[in-house]
Amino acid sequence: MSEAYSPVPELNLLKELQDRLGPVFCSKGFELYEYGGDAGLHTWSEDPAFLGRFVPFAKANGSGSDYALWRCDDRVELATLPVVFVGDEGDLYVIARDLRELFRLLALDREPVAEGFLGAGPDEEDTEEHSQGHAEFLAWLDRTFGLGPPEDPDALWEARKEHDDRFRSWAGRFVDLGDR
Repeated sequence: MSEAYSPVPELNLLKELQDRLGPVFCSKGFELYEYGGDAGLHTWSEDPAFLGRFVPFAKANGSGSDYALWRCDDRVELATLPVVFVGDEGDLYVIARDLRELFRLLALDREPVAEGFLGAGPDEEDTEEHSQGHAEFLAWLDRTFGLGPPEDPDALWEARKEHDDRFRSWAGRFVDLGDR
C-alpha cells in the first residue's frame, strides 16, 4: 500500500484523481503540491506562532498564489478547517469555510480573485473554455461527495465572511492586512 498524500482523507481522494488525470487541471490554475509545503507565508511573517497555523496544500493559480488550511483551533477533522487564499499580489483571506466548500468553488473552473470571489461573473462563465480535467472533476465531486458547483457563488462569498473576520483579527496580530 502506498503512503498517503496527507492526513486529510478528502485531499487524499483529490490527489488520487489528480494522479489519474495526469498533467491536466481539474480547475483553472489549481494543482495539489507537497502537503505542508511552502506557500510563501514566511514573506508575511517569520513568527512561528503565525507560520505554525497554516498547512499549504495547493496552487491556486498560474501566477504564484496558493491555498492553505488555517488551523484556527485544534480540531481533529482537518477537512473542516477554513481554507485561506495566499495571493501572489498581497492578498491573504479565507476563501472557503472548509475543503468541501473549496471543492464546490473549484467546480466553477475559475481562478480566484481579490474581489468578486472566483472570476468576473456569470456573463463570462458560459464563454470560457473549461480546463481539460474539469468534466472528470465534476463527476468525481458528485460521485464522491454528492456536490456540484454552487448555484450562487456570491452567497458562499458572504457565508465565509464570519471566518474571514475571525482570520483577519487573528492574523492582524502578526501582519498588516490593510483595509480590504
